[in-house]
Amino acid sequence: MEGYFDIAFSPAARRHQQRRGSFEQYQAAASEPVPEGLGDDEVTFLGLRDTFDLASVGPDGWPYVQHRDGPPGFLRVLDPTHLAWVDRPGNRQYVSAGNIDGDDRVALIAVDYPNRARLKVYGRARFDPDAEPAELGLEGRAEGVVTVAVVAFDWNCPKYITPRFTADQVESVLEPLYQRITDLEHQPGASEGGGTLSRRQGVRERPPRHPSTRSCSKAKAVAAARDDTPILVKMFERWRDTVLTLR
Repeated sequence: MEGYFDIAFSPAARRHQQRRGSFEQYQAAASEPVPEGLGDDEVTFLGLRDTFDLASVGPDGWPYVQHRDGPPGFLRVLDPTHLAWVDRPGNRQYVSAGNIDGDDRVALIAVDYPNRARLKVYGRARFDPDAEPAELGLEGRAEGVVTVAVVAFDWNCPKYITPRFTADQVESVLEPLYQRITDLEHQPGASEGGGTLSRRQGVRERPPRHPSTRSCSKAKAVAAARDDTPILVKMFERWRDTVLTLR
């Protein structure tokens, strides 16, 4: 394993840090011991992701970013220094695969949008078009298997991550509200026509805006990733409390 900042911070980047006053802060962070591999927080975080972005380098030096997604757990942590996933059939351009054949350096960024946490990973990748996914404990029809030897990683600042939610996440929280509305509409004396909320109309109150994070730190990023209460639940608490107390 290598230090993340040793890879990410070029001399030009350090000059900008000196100009803006962040150089000493990052120098102190860079002096911390380099981890031997992914820890429990990183393994858990990556294992829950259903999407990430992969950057590779083409033969002419141009970067290429590819979106990857699947069911939670499709990005498999084989051990503290290796990741793998099934490269599923797509548009059959094979740009990432071709780039990896020529230059194995890649970067991944995985984001937990509801909890505003993200993890960045540097690694060296190998694309195997003949690998059997089952041998790696992977599932699904495959164009190949990508294995990444993790070189460095770092938790990124949660600032400016806009909370986003999947349809299933929203549905799971709203379902009790839908049921409560249905029960209320069938109570004796409930108005017919206007004044009640139907499932189609939904709850019209806008969710509270999530306060922006004013400072960035690894501790805050890890704390967000460890949060046992999804922010989706927190954001809908006001709606739940309001609807469930209706008479």
